[in-house]
Amino acid sequence: MAEVTSKMVPIPSKGVDYRGKLVLAPMVRTGEMPLRLLALHYGADLVWGPETVDYSLIGTTRVVNPTTKTVDFIRNPSYAHRHTPVNARESIIYRLHPELEGRKHIFQIGTANPERAVTAARIIAADVAGIDVNAGCPKPFSTHDGMGAALLKTPDKLVSILEALVKEIVPEFQIGISVKIRILETAAETEALVRRLVATGITALTVHCRTTPMRPREKAIRGQLKMVADICREAGVACLMNGDVEDRDSAKKLVEEFGVDGAMIATAAEKNPSCFRSQADGGLAPWQEVVSKYMEYTMDSENKYGNTKYVLSRLVPGKKPAYQLLQTCKSYSAVCDTLGLDDFTERAKAADIAVGITKDPNPQAKLQPTATTTTATATASTTMTTTASIEKRKSDDTQEVTSSAKRQRVVEEQTAQGITEIEPVQPAVALSA
Repeated sequence: MAEVTSKMVPIPSKGVDYRGKLVLAPMVRTGEMPLRLLALHYGADLVWGPETVDYSLIGTTRVVNPTTKTVDFIRNPSYAHRHTPVNARESIIYRLHPELEGRKHIFQIGTANPERAVTAARIIAADVAGIDVNAGCPKPFSTHDGMGAALLKTPDKLVSILEALVKEIVPEFQIGISVKIRILETAAETEALVRRLVATGITALTVHCRTTPMRPREKAIRGQLKMVADICREAGVACLMNGDVEDRDSAKKLVEEFGVDGAMIATAAEKNPSCFRSQADGGLAPWQEVVSKYMEYTMDSENKYGNTKYVLSRLVPGKKPAYQLLQTCKSYSAVCDTLGLDDFTERAKAADIAVGITKDPNPQAKLQPTATTTTATATASTTMTTTASIEKRKSDDTQEVTSSAKRQRVVEEQTAQGITEIEPVQPAVALSA
């Protein structure tokens, strides 16, 4: 990747320099911890977590899970005025692995309010290498509440959010603040916005080379990219490009062509995270190898089965026999049987028990992550309680949170449904199929 010799915004002591990096993009659903670890395994330099709305993180409790060795930010289920079921499981709002990804993990926040952004960032800042503000998501669940790409139309608000995070989070936690945007309709509009953003004290800016109305299937527009890179360089801010970046080798050529400092991969990484590996190091791995490694990460991390199944539908080519057979699988054991992953049989059974698909025959022997007390530190990343105004919301949480926070909760609930029984085992297909 290209070297930058001009001035540079100082990188905080616990932060990371985005220059020279090829990174995993923030992706809803697919960007959970197992895929992030898989991307790092194949050579990603940094990984972004999926956008998490400020309201969703505020009020969570930080818990160290001794079984998965993860840090989990959990919320107890809210049933408003209804009776809470005895077997109700807490919701994991966010999970990360401090050993395997901690200092390479960038947390992306969805927010439209400076104060809420700071409150939410304080909860997780001690566990990540940077905080990134989402100002590029064009989907209604973000833009409806003034977040994501809607912030491109309210630059004063976006600037105030970045300035608040830089002022409050950087000195306290010594990590950098960054922002991800899209290009605007004209180069003049993009230039005016970028000049304001790089003056806020951020360490990096990622530009998605599509306008807000454009969909992923439409070819990225790179006509404004060099201009954005030049403005960032003048301000000493790292500039990453996003949009139709396919793999490490093509990213290197694009970095050199447009003078950016690094690149971000999204769609290609959903299909095959080994795209982070150069041709010299082996290039794209066969989907069978990728799926096998993914299953290791997802089972060991006790990932929600619904999310695992969704990611597998991206990793397994649609024309392969295995793809159709996986659609009817309702457990980790069934997936491993279907794919012929005989070595994973015991791990699959343990994962099924951990995520509640099957009952534990020996419940007393199981470590209970929720019984682990949160780590006591002097930072605000320890067990967080809500402010008085947030406490007031707890009695009717589902009515008060933003629609984006509701959307995240719905996804969590949906992935936990309909998987309480083991279905008949499908005929195994060799991973070469």
